[in-house]
Amino acid sequence: MKTLVIVSHPYPERSKATKALEEIAATVPGVTVRNLETLYGNNINGFDLTAEQKAQEEADRVVYLFPIHWFNLTPMLKAYLNEVWAYGWAFGPDAAALKGKEMQVVTTAGASKFTYSAEGLIKSSMEDVLTPMKASAYYVGMKYNQPLAFHNAIGASDEAIAEYQKAFVTLLNLPLATA
Repeated sequence: MKTLVIVSHPYPERSKATKALEEIAATVPGVTVRNLETLYGNNINGFDLTAEQKAQEEADRVVYLFPIHWFNLTPMLKAYLNEVWAYGWAFGPDAAALKGKEMQVVTTAGASKFTYSAEGLIKSSMEDVLTPMKASAYYVGMKYNQPLAFHNAIGASDEAIAEYQKAFVTLLNLPLATA
């Protein structure tokens, strides 16, 4: 099984949790990591569409690793999906590039799990916030896995980061989900 991890963080120099998750993913056999900001800076129109589409075609599971950015995707990841998931390749008549592949969202959030609850400040769960990713996966024929979210990532201790990494490696080593 091949897993592709697409990483995006709008402020990579400030990233502790996402960076640690990216670093541990790169050590897992069968995992390829592509960091959008490392590859393209902040150029939302500069994606190498052929390379990005090929990387996804070769994967059985595509993991999107990013921090929740104002209760949404990062700007680069949104632009990436807009450009790479092109009509005729990802969706539309006869488009099958992503059909049957797994989508796994792994995200970090600076706020607590309570904040991301019906009772919390935003009155929405993490699953609610990630609904656009879920809808996108189903729209292109992917299997959508339960997201993995790490809360309280801002200022997380080294011990907490190590626990995040351990959970992420466990997820990366899981077999493909059955239909």
